[in-house]
Amino acid sequence: MPRYETLTPEQMTPEQRQVVDNVTAGPRGSATRGPFMAWLPSPKFADLAQALGAQTRFGSSLPAKHYEIAILMVAQQWRAQFEWYAHARLARDAGISQGIIDAIHRGEKPATMDPQEEAIWQFARELLQTQRVSEPTFARAKQLFGQHGVVDLVGVMGYYTLVSMTLNTFQVPLPDGEKPPFEE
Repeated sequence: MPRYETLTPEQMTPEQRQVVDNVTAGPRGSATRGPFMAWLPSPKFADLAQALGAQTRFGSSLPAKHYEIAILMVAQQWRAQFEWYAHARLARDAGISQGIIDAIHRGEKPATMDPQEEAIWQFARELLQTQRVSEPTFARAKQLFGQHGVVDLVGVMGYYTLVSMTLNTFQVPLPDGEKPPFEE
């Protein structure tokens, strides 16, 4: 059972309606899934967070194939059911192999990755497990993606950590009939 109320437009303040309008008008198209309803009691926070999320995903210098690996790494770390459910499909759509997705789900290093996928995986693994990135890993990411790409990688991971924390805290449910990707 979610720990937030799903408000109808009539129940929303003007500020809350503006947040929903902003999310709906953006690249996501809907504010009824994910963390948005949980954030809505704090409309200023919700609007800033949704704008940051739109930038980290849809305005990134990294292609979807790369940022989706990072998002899956964060989802696996936090065992964020809804995030994994949504982004495993998006990762497949972006061209990530099922083998890579399955290995990340198990918390393992995928057996086969191209050099850019491996650089993203290694960067994300180090940052999530040690809260640091080694010099060789940073240098490899910077060589492949540039300083801008490294900033965007940290940004997408940070944003989806916030999303994972929100989804887990407020128990955002999966759509009806969907099996949780992680055992509780």
